[in-house]
Amino acid sequence: MMLTTTEGAIWSRVIQPEDDDLTPEAAKAFLRLSFPEDDRKRMHELAEKARDGTLTPAEREEVANYERVGSFLSLLKAKARACLKNGHTS
Repeated sequence: MMLTTTEGAIWSRVIQPEDDDLTPEAAKAFLRLSFPEDDRKRMHELAEKARDGTLTPAEREEVANYERVGSFLSLLKAKARACLKNGHTS
């Protein structure tokens, strides 16, 4: 079997978002994680520049970094929601 080795696929296998093996407290803590306001503002600025087609190479790397962190955060939150939905009480 050939494993998909994209960063997202690897993180998904590590985090296993479908498993409900977090305590409710841990799940709730993960759900509270979010980008700080300064980062949200920067992502908005980068999105505008991307729509305008004016991103520099350094800014494209910034976008990629935000996307990777956002994907990781989404996986954590999916796992947290699965644990809370299933009433897991480790």
